[in-house]
Parts: sequence; C-alpha cells; structure tokens
Amino acid sequence: MCAGVRVGGDEAGSMGGIVLGLTCLPLFMQGDLGGPPEKMTFEQRSGPWARSGFSEPQWDRLQQILRVYRRSFTRDVREFVKMLRLDYPFEIQLSAGCELCPGNTSESFFHVAFQGKEIMSFQGTHWVPAPDAPSWAGRATKELNQDQGTRKTLQWFLNDTCPQFVRGLLEAGKSELEKQVKPEAWLATGPHPGPGRLLLVCHVSGFHPKPVWVMWMRGEQEQQGTQRDDVLPHADGTWYLRVTLDVEAREAASLSCRVRHSSLGGQDIILHWEGSHSSTWLIPVAILGSLLMSGCVGCLVLWCRKRGSYQGIL
Repeated sequence: MCAGVRVGGDEAGSMGGIVLGLTCLPLFMQGDLGGPPEKMTFEQRSGPWARSGFSEPQWDRLQQILRVYRRSFTRDVREFVKMLRLDYPFEIQLSAGCELCPGNTSESFFHVAFQGKEIMSFQGTHWVPAPDAPSWAGRATKELNQDQGTRKTLQWFLNDTCPQFVRGLLEAGKSELEKQVKPEAWLATGPHPGPGRLLLVCHVSGFHPKPVWVMWMRGEQEQQGTQRDDVLPHADGTWYLRVTLDVEAREAASLSCRVRHSSLGGQDIILHWEGSHSSTWLIPVAILGSLLMSGCVGCLVLWCRKRGSYQGIL
C-alpha cells in the first residue's frame, strides 16, 4: 500500500486543497476459479514522518486495521470470483484518501477499478456501483453493503483518521511547505526551427515551491504558441522550467517573457527580448576582434623589423 500527499495549487503558487491518497496499484490476482489467488502484491512505503500527529495506540490500531484488510481482501476476492463467475488473471485497482479544503473541512474518496475501469465507490455510508460498470458490480456492492462492520471502519478511516493524518503531515512539514525561493530567469535562442525563424527560450531556475506561471508575451497579450516543458527538480529541492516560442525573426523584437511565482510578492519578472538577442553577435564580434588584434600585432612586428634595419645603416 502506498501513501502520498499532494499539495494543490495553481501555477502561480496559490495554495489549494491538500490531498492524501492511499492506493494499491496494481493488485494482480492469479489462480484457479476453485482456489485462492496464487499471487497478490502490495507496494509498501512508510517512514517516521508518517506517524506525525498520531499516538502509539492510534498508530497501532491503524496498522492492525490494514493487516486485517489485507487478509480479508484475499478471502473476499475469492468469494466474488465464485459468485460472479470471473476468470483469472485480472487486475484490481484501489484508490482511497481525503482532501483538506479551506475552512478546515474535508472530502473523502474510495474508488475501485477492475481491469482499468471504475466499477464502484464508497460514498457516505454505502458502496455504489459506477454508472457504466458491468451488471455484476451491482451484485457486488449489494453484498459489500451487508457488512456493516467494514462500512463503519471505512467511515472512521475516511472521515476521521485520514484528515487527522494529513493535518499532522502538514504540521510536520510546515517549514518545507512555506519555504519560498525566488526564481532566476534568462533568455536564449534554441536550435533554428527554419529559415527566417527563431526559437526563443526562457529559462526559469531555482524556484520553490513548484507551481510557477511562465509565458511569452507581446505587450499584455499572451502568445498562444508558447510551449512549456515539464518542471524538473534540482538536487537542492528547487525547480527548473524551460518555455519556448517559435516565431519569425522580424517579429521577435517586441516579445518578452513573464514569470509569475509566489516568492515574488506579486512583482513579476519581465525579460524583454530586445536586450537578449545581442548574444547572437557575440561570436562574430569575438572573431572580428581577434582578427583586428592579429593585424595590429603583425603591423607592430613589421615596424620593429624595419626600424632595426635602419639603425644598422645609421
């Protein structure tokens, strides 16, 4: 069973919902119709941080419930295979968790998928078949709803334990979640996309948190051809983003790259292309300078040789 926490937010870094997801993806079931599954795999990840906000008795109770769930899951699947006349092998996917919303409220979810398609979910106090689920999903939910003990345990986990768990994680990681590191940005050109065209590149690096908004602009108008790469991590926990725009060379002069991030306090970074394309002249200027320097040195050597010959005559 895997646990993950996602901190929601928009691209500019505004905080949204906080989501904890507990998933088992995938559970491969193989075996004969008349016997127990031969193979069931879980991926388990946990650490000391996961106990945040939980006392020892609470943590022990949660672990015990998960162990019971693992044992009963095999039994339940075997019974459903017999009742519904399903064939091995098949794949079951579970996704359960909760989301902390503004106002200290929470929303929970528990979804079950069969062969990659959702078949049922736990809503409120009961199991409900998915609208486009196969007909046998209705029979399965009816059977599951007869187990009142398991339904009460699910309500406790989704409505009480999960939100408390997320709040504890947020408290433990408060300093990390609130850390703000300003981005650095610079402009460059990429590989030439074609005759008379330029690939403008806006690099944004070293920012935290991850959400960021970067756009090529013409005045106040966003350029729809802007291409955004994936946000990539640095080793120090900050992030990097590359945003490009393919344009005609004669239209590049009035463009700018705008960067919006929560660490900037509402003061966007704006880089105008006019001051950036000078780098394209760097190599020619360097070559010209080198040629001029070589010419000057040659003239000096020639002058010195001629002067030496005159001194010999005098």
